[in-house]
Amino acid sequence: MHSYFKLYKPYGYLSQFINNQTKRKSKRLLGSLYDFPEGTMAVGRLDEKSEGLLLLTTDGKFSNEITSSKVEKEYHVMVDGLITDEAINKMKNGILITNKGESYLTKSCKVDLLTNTQHIIERPVRDDKHGPTSWIKIILNEGKFRQVRKMTAKVGYPTLRLIRVRIGDVTLGNMKPGDVEVINY
Repeated sequence: MHSYFKLYKPYGYLSQFINNQTKRKSKRLLGSLYDFPEGTMAVGRLDEKSEGLLLLTTDGKFSNEITSSKVEKEYHVMVDGLITDEAINKMKNGILITNKGESYLTKSCKVDLLTNTQHIIERPVRDDKHGPTSWIKIILNEGKFRQVRKMTAKVGYPTLRLIRVRIGDVTLGNMKPGDVEVINY
């Protein structure tokens, strides 16, 4: 019998259980948040500076299904500056980024200005004196290495904060950073 979990990955955690790095031994890992069963793995990843919904399981088939391009992933992203419609449209239509040294054209996706941010838990990012910020919603069916960050930077609005709020039909709901819930599949 396999186990399935949803986790609100806090900022500053690696999406892994074992630290194989020699220079960064003090990094915070997922296993410190909950007593997960042996063999639990993260389904996809969120980088250390990203936060939000992360699914975990002991089921490899489930992991492959969720990371496939059939399943939508929704991100709420704070960017540096007041983003323009032109920049949003460029991201919607696909833009050229690099992935592992190769140029890659992102698939078309949904990108909109996010006007209601009441659901987002406040976390200091930078001082207001550095200028205005904008929140956008990006919905992808893919998720190459640091793709969202590369997309926003490519159109001139670097990501300051990135929160994944949905994977397929699974959402963060009212979870807080560090919360873990057992889910049924």
